[in-house]
Amino acid sequence: MDNTSTGISLSNVDNSTNSQQPKDSSRLANLGLKYSALFWFLAIMAGQWLFFYYLISFYGLSVINDNMEIWNRWEAMGSSPYKAGDSTGNAMFAAHTLGAGIVAFGGALQLIPKLRSIVPTFHKVNGYIYLTTVMCLALSGFYLSWIREASPNAISAIGTSINGFLIIGFAYLTVKTARIRRIQQHRRWAIRLFLVSNAQWFLRVGVFSYLITGTVMGTEPAFGDPFFSVWTFACFLLPLLTAELYFFASRSSSASLKLITSLFLIVLTILMLIGVFGLTPFLLQVMSGEPIAF
Repeated sequence: MDNTSTGISLSNVDNSTNSQQPKDSSRLANLGLKYSALFWFLAIMAGQWLFFYYLISFYGLSVINDNMEIWNRWEAMGSSPYKAGDSTGNAMFAAHTLGAGIVAFGGALQLIPKLRSIVPTFHKVNGYIYLTTVMCLALSGFYLSWIREASPNAISAIGTSINGFLIIGFAYLTVKTARIRRIQQHRRWAIRLFLVSNAQWFLRVGVFSYLITGTVMGTEPAFGDPFFSVWTFACFLLPLLTAELYFFASRSSSASLKLITSLFLIVLTILMLIGVFGLTPFLLQVMSGEPIAF
């Protein structure tokens, strides 16, 4: 009797321990996915607000002070946004950059759950402003790329156009799912819209991350590298694919997939922060009036 009783007791302990391990693993995986996504989002929001400061300080003040010629400080990078005598084009470019500032500041606010629940009216009003702005950005992007020929080359213009079509399509689906009260789908389309509407920020951050990490690794990165042609499209496709991976992992019961996705998000966020830390001093240099140099 003693041996039988002891055997049953040990068996129960073993089963309890084995059943507890998957639960702990699943909990760890869910927490890892949650906080790695939060890390990614906070890094994007911080970088976006720094970018907003640059856009308003550099482009906004130049319009107020009627000093739009200062935009051509970018000539050193092969870009001349200001064109004498082209009032329409200059006004369109100013509206485009200031609209990008609205998107940079207000877009992230739309994705904060607490803000949506505490001040739903602000969420709704800010949402309409945001949607109107991104639609205008997409249309002005077509104009600047193909009519004003502001893009440095045809590949860049094609990338901007594809991005513009995605913005229009995602904006429509974001509104549609909100109106029919499919909230989960609405949030996912809002995230997709947020990512593609900030492609120009991802473009700049990615370039600086590539230059910095490449230099540190001793690969001697240069502006003629194939990376730049690829990144013209990857600057909006990679964030989209990352979001889709996150959505898929969130729905999955696989702890391994959640942990792999968490690791990928952490690595991606670190690379993005490297780009932010490189881009921010450069933009401050542009604003200061000092000669542009890397």
